[in-house]
Amino acid sequence: MKLSQILTLPIQKAVQQLFDVSIDRVEFQITRKEFEGDITMVIFPLLKVIKGNPIEIGTKIGTYLVENVDEVIRFNVVSGFLNIVVSDDYYLNFFKEIKDNESFGFVPVSPNDKAVMVEYSSPNTNKPLHLGHVRNNLLGYAVSEIIKASGKKVYKTQIINDRGIHICKSMLAWQKFGNGQTPESVGLKGDKLVGNFYVKFDQEYKAQIAELISQGKTEDEAKKQAPIIQEAQQMLLDWEAGKPEVIQLWKTMNQWVYDGFAQTYKNLGVDFDSYYYESNTYLLGKEVVQFGLEKGIFEKDADGSVWIDLTPDGLDRKIVLRSDGTAVYMTQDIGTAIQRVKDFPDVGGMVYTVGNEQDYHFKVLFLILKKLGFDWAESLFHLSYGMVELPSGKMKSREGTVVDADDLMIEMTETAGRISTELGKLEGYSEEEKAKLFKTIGLGALKYYILKVDPKKQILFNPEESVDFAGNTGPFIQYTYARIQSILRKADFDLSLAVTELELHPKEKELLKQIELFPDVIQNAANNHSPALVANYTYELVKEYNSFYQSVSILGEENMTNKVFRVQLSQKVAETIKSAFKLLGIEVPERM
Repeated sequence: MKLSQILTLPIQKAVQQLFDVSIDRVEFQITRKEFEGDITMVIFPLLKVIKGNPIEIGTKIGTYLVENVDEVIRFNVVSGFLNIVVSDDYYLNFFKEIKDNESFGFVPVSPNDKAVMVEYSSPNTNKPLHLGHVRNNLLGYAVSEIIKASGKKVYKTQIINDRGIHICKSMLAWQKFGNGQTPESVGLKGDKLVGNFYVKFDQEYKAQIAELISQGKTEDEAKKQAPIIQEAQQMLLDWEAGKPEVIQLWKTMNQWVYDGFAQTYKNLGVDFDSYYYESNTYLLGKEVVQFGLEKGIFEKDADGSVWIDLTPDGLDRKIVLRSDGTAVYMTQDIGTAIQRVKDFPDVGGMVYTVGNEQDYHFKVLFLILKKLGFDWAESLFHLSYGMVELPSGKMKSREGTVVDADDLMIEMTETAGRISTELGKLEGYSEEEKAKLFKTIGLGALKYYILKVDPKKQILFNPEESVDFAGNTGPFIQYTYARIQSILRKADFDLSLAVTELELHPKEKELLKQIELFPDVIQNAANNHSPALVANYTYELVKEYNSFYQSVSILGEENMTNKVFRVQLSQKVAETIKSAFKLLGIEVPERM
């Protein structure tokens, strides 16, 4: 049982006996480092119902706990905070309960609970994945794993933007300038090949605009009259009309991109349970508009367009169907959400991992779905995240100035290799082992650097800084895990021995307190959709372990009971690091 649970009832009894007052809840927090204590009760909320000095109130409650609760051995009161010191036996019993539980902190999925669907990645099929997609994928994947660990069933999905004028731009440029190139013929991933033609289109388009302006056209006229944009617009009409050769080219080039994406996802270590394609979903939602009109939720304007008035809710009027009867993005998103619940009837909520430039769109989407009467609309969440920028500034796909995801992963692996070589940590490694280690460190550095930041915050990404073997970095945490594995390999005695009688060293106790937090960290991270809570918890655990490692002897300890316990404790720390990093999609090396 958790310490807060053990203490709540006795504190309620104490307040009743001492002050003749009943309280529903007790507020606890972690004891601040500068004070002695293992858990702190906050006295201030009691002042609403008990007249008196908070120090005197805290002292009376503390005295009651020492006299009546076995686990409490002493206390101190600082201002309105009762710092409670807990017996070693409590922590030894806690450790005994979790020692052999490799899934400590994880809650089994309840078959009766509603599932959560998490959408992430959701790329366009006209370019490869870039650094911005990397943050999106890492966030979506980690949030999925954390929600799953908190006890809910999770479906991972994405919607692929595979239609529209931007897709036709790549197709047209390939037709004009591709000379029949294929990914195989040029030895290039399909998404990169298609992305090159997207950039090529933009270059041609700009050249044609400049030419028309030189002939006396205004910039607006030139943009509309450039032959290449007119051809792309015609291709879109041909696609919508189902012209066979256009559809065939579209299918072929999209497949090139999907094959390329699959390779990137595999290297990045993310996966999906289902895929939705905009070419299939863009007509969804139109029938919902009719339903909304009948219910008076939507209104039709004189020109035939359909709107919803959200001004009473502090938003604005939003179009859901154009006057020509075609759907807008909002209509499509409404239809897709409804379709997903039809496809997965146990879904009771969704998480949309989309950048913060779409904050308003999701406010409107969620509100419309609520007004349409879907109960699951109460459990929709926009995992809004800040952009990833480089020291050189923003990235632009059509200008070819983005940081390609594949190139980034290669660069991170190479950086990890160079720094590891400089540090001289590779004695006895084969070339194959080195390659695997460099990838583990490099990708661990990338993922941790991105995930340790609160999703809402913008990131300035610095590859060199992320591959640092000291400080709040992935490699520092991985190195600590590997150090513990080295200890375990050298431990030539029976580790299954149950340690029951022991006086804990203060550093052992601090480490146990940190481990005890892990289940709550997972629940908080799931509730807040924040992998940063897991990442930074792991760093704090590792810092605590390194302080323990430097303060006490482990394998050199003469007392056998102490030695066994310290190795067992080290092993549990390693297991917790591995579990936490697994939630973040990060691997840990057995040696470094």
